[in-house]
Amino acid sequence: MGNSPGTPNTSPTPRPPPRRPAVPPPLDRQESRGGGYAHRIRRARPDDYDNLIGIVDNWWGRAAVHNLPRMFLDHFHRTSLLACDDAGISGFLVGFGSPSDPYTAHIHFVAVRPDARKSGLGRTLYEAFFTIARSDNRTRVTAITSPTNYTSIDFHRSLGFTVTGPIPNYNGPGRSLITFTRPV
Repeated sequence: MGNSPGTPNTSPTPRPPPRRPAVPPPLDRQESRGGGYAHRIRRARPDDYDNLIGIVDNWWGRAAVHNLPRMFLDHFHRTSLLACDDAGISGFLVGFGSPSDPYTAHIHFVAVRPDARKSGLGRTLYEAFFTIARSDNRTRVTAITSPTNYTSIDFHRSLGFTVTGPIPNYNGPGRSLITFTRPV
């Protein structure tokens, strides 16, 4: 049923094309070297949670477990990644496709074991996530950080993210954040 000439178009905004069912690429492979070990990257599982919260505060050098509730691995393990080497867990990335924006995927939390930093593992985790995002027909990836996290800002800029902010009150009154956006 169409509109007759001269009548305004009252049709709803067109929906994005349907997403094809995601066939995620295999991830169980050796990826990068750091700390003298080869890192194997795989998809996270809900049962990885207890191990991750047991190490994240030590890796970050401050309390960070409050930023990583169990629900992230319960509900977004298909799009989250875990890296292991001969010494155990060497890094992880928790990310997900936005349920509200079919074109956006978001990286919520990333950590790399201190002795595996500067090895390319962080970049490898991000690139694996970009592959997952593209396989889900996502066209952009976003992330956020504190305005004082210069290491994160420089890292995201090196990966081609657009850096915006600090955005005042982004996360509530007095909680300014930096936002990152990158096409994939």
